[in-house]
Amino acid sequence: MTAERPATQSPAGPDRSPAERRKILVVEDEPDILELVRVALEAEGFSVVAAGDGELGWVLARRERPAALVLDLMLPKLGGMELCKRIRGTRETAGIPVVMLTARGTETDKVVGLEMGADDYVTKPFSPRELAARVKAVLRRAYEAPAERPHEVYEKGPLRIDFDSWETRLDGRRIELSLREFELLKFFVTHPNRVFERGQLLDLVWGRDTFVEPRTVDVHIRRLRQRIERDGSMPELIVTVRGVGYMFDERGLGA
Repeated sequence: MTAERPATQSPAGPDRSPAERRKILVVEDEPDILELVRVALEAEGFSVVAAGDGELGWVLARRERPAALVLDLMLPKLGGMELCKRIRGTRETAGIPVVMLTARGTETDKVVGLEMGADDYVTKPFSPRELAARVKAVLRRAYEAPAERPHEVYEKGPLRIDFDSWETRLDGRRIELSLREFELLKFFVTHPNRVFERGQLLDLVWGRDTFVEPRTVDVHIRRLRQRIERDGSMPELIVTVRGVGYMFDERGLGA
């Protein structure tokens, strides 16, 4: 089962204090690596809260309200995958961006991590500067306060998306989307009936300064289809244009 993250409010959004927006929880059981991550993040102006095992990480994730989480996979007491699943399945922590940091670097491990709800994946050995850049990338949208603008809602057929409250409804039923899934769906509905390559989606939704792989797009598309399509195996809304990419087809809404 794919972990869910309700996209109701960014954890580091404008309602948070400046200090809260810079607080990063690092869950890592190897002291040398923990110190390396701490130094790299503090050099970029972040404050670091550390946990040496998964159970303490779970306690601190709820108590400290971190803006983001850097999470090792191989942890004592509670593994990183299970901790990520708990975070995604609990409303008070579901919106925290997660960057997984692990020695496991196979494509399967990366896909599983993304399926559990991770926003990015860094393999050991790693560049401290790259890790800090990835943390900044997953938080960039959360830092930016929304500009004054009219209330924006997309509504067509059974689909209704409120861009201000981050609420998605299908046939009147609330659909729980992760932060990235919501951003991807918002991009599609505001650019309907146009085909986008994976690289374009990475640039336009994830941002040009991210370091994720094109396969990441496929994982999030699959998760999004599971939530908004009548039959995820036969999509009518987010369709694949073979050899090119993906398109949001408004005809699938029947409106």
